Amino acid sequence: MTRGLPGLPVEFVGSFPDPRHPLDPPLPEIAFLGRSNVGKSSLLNAITGRPGLARVSRTPGRTTAMNVFRFPEFYLVDLPGYGYARASHESRAGFALLLGTYLAERPALHAVVWLLDIRHRPSAEDLAQREILAGRGTPVLAVLTKADKLTRRQQQEQAAVIAVALDLPEEQFHLTSSSSGAGIDELDASILAALAETAS
Repeated sequence: MTRGLPGLPVEFVGSFPDPRHPLDPPLPEIAFLGRSNVGKSSLLNAITGRPGLARVSRTPGRTTAMNVFRFPEFYLVDLPGYGYARASHESRAGFALLLGTYLAERPALHAVVWLLDIRHRPSAEDLAQREILAGRGTPVLAVLTKADKLTRRQQQEQAAVIAVALDLPEEQFHLTSSSSGAGIDELDASILAALAETAS
């Protein structure tokens, strides 16, 4: 029997450049946030068990709006990646406005799945997102992607470094790999648990 997100029906609702765009019917929203090229699309495909659900591109910065996927009782919202240096100044400003407005004002936002590349220290853009998330007070599932690129010892060392830099408890982090499948079931369960907590 299929369990968790892979066992639930899902459909692509659409892409919306306006962070205030209403969704019908109104349901809790789980947002996916992260730098460009952190692996958001690959992780979305992995946790839902649908390889082609979110388009995976070799070119960072392809997501330029809210990509919304509907499950029976909630939405997954794939937000544009931040920190893409090759985007124009105008495009980056637009992404920042969309992200800032969505994270600060979206009434249906119940939790944020925040993706961070385990191989790198948090950037200035990551720290800026940390401030926005802290101000909102929304539950955050901090996810370290591409764990398969490091040894187990390196994973532990990098997780500790990132936790200190972001002032988050190390036990709050999920180590994942879309390639190997490591940590995917655990993240899947944590997302469903976060929905259950906010609904209670």
